[in-house]
Amino acid sequence: MTINTFHEAGFDIIALTDEQSGTQVEIVPAHGALLHAFKVRRQGKLINLIDSYSSLEDLRENLHSSFKSVKLSPFACRIKDAAYEWQGNAYSIEKTIAPGNAIHGLLYDAKFTVAEQKASAQEASVTLAYSFREEDTGYPFSYDCQATYTLLPGNELRVTTKVINRSQISIPVMDGWHPYFSTGTPVDELVLTFASKEIVEFDAKLIPTGKVLPYTEFVKGKKLAGVELDNSFVLDFSQAQPLASLLDPVKNIQIDFFPGDHYPVLQVYIPPHRNSIAVENLSGAPNAFNNGIGLVTLAAGEDRTFDTRIKITA
Repeated sequence: MTINTFHEAGFDIIALTDEQSGTQVEIVPAHGALLHAFKVRRQGKLINLIDSYSSLEDLRENLHSSFKSVKLSPFACRIKDAAYEWQGNAYSIEKTIAPGNAIHGLLYDAKFTVAEQKASAQEASVTLAYSFREEDTGYPFSYDCQATYTLLPGNELRVTTKVINRSQISIPVMDGWHPYFSTGTPVDELVLTFASKEIVEFDAKLIPTGKVLPYTEFVKGKKLAGVELDNSFVLDFSQAQPLASLLDPVKNIQIDFFPGDHYPVLQVYIPPHRNSIAVENLSGAPNAFNNGIGLVTLAAGEDRTFDTRIKITA
């Protein structure tokens, strides 16, 4: 395994490469610890299964409408009216994409730095770090976010996030990640399977009502033709891993997801163009700062690690 850096399309990229298989993972630290590519060899050619930005200009124009493959922290998805209460105090998130519309946290465009990189015969990894220090009046807390990408043999990528509370008080945390996947085949031809018996009920503005309803439509797999998804599902960890799979039966490509216990929610989103699909591991439901579904409380000095693995068969 090797690690190298290069500049392309306006991005400074770190590449983790399995020289035996040719598999390569590309990360852009300076733009939300962005996962830029996950390339695997198929029929003698490398194909990229991540729907990323074609250039820095593309990212700047479209980041706020897609948030593709960036780090979501200290919350993911939406906070209703950008407001919440914590320990008896009311807060209003300042960083919004429109007044009152807080979405996908505060680090999606943060400039992460390289804290560590390691390569051996068995794996290659890079740890990216960002120190958040009371940078938003609506989240006046301090914490460190460390995102580690590790390439393993067999087309497998482990993504680990460690959040460390640097405040003197307890802080609310919800962790997530926003990867968009594309096999080159339209989403309507893909089959999605995941282990879940429950769906989080949303209102018309995609804010959870606080209820969780029975739902098993994807337990045995379902073709996505005509299916609209922007929903949160509670994963059933009593089932065997992988807990989610995306199959392209046209090209015989399968993407398997192995979320750790601290990612109990699966968010799935199909954008209007239907050329890619976001399959997101989350520690809680949207609006967790208000509804408490999966909300993590970190005491002063405490840390929490969130992890998931993605394995590709092509």
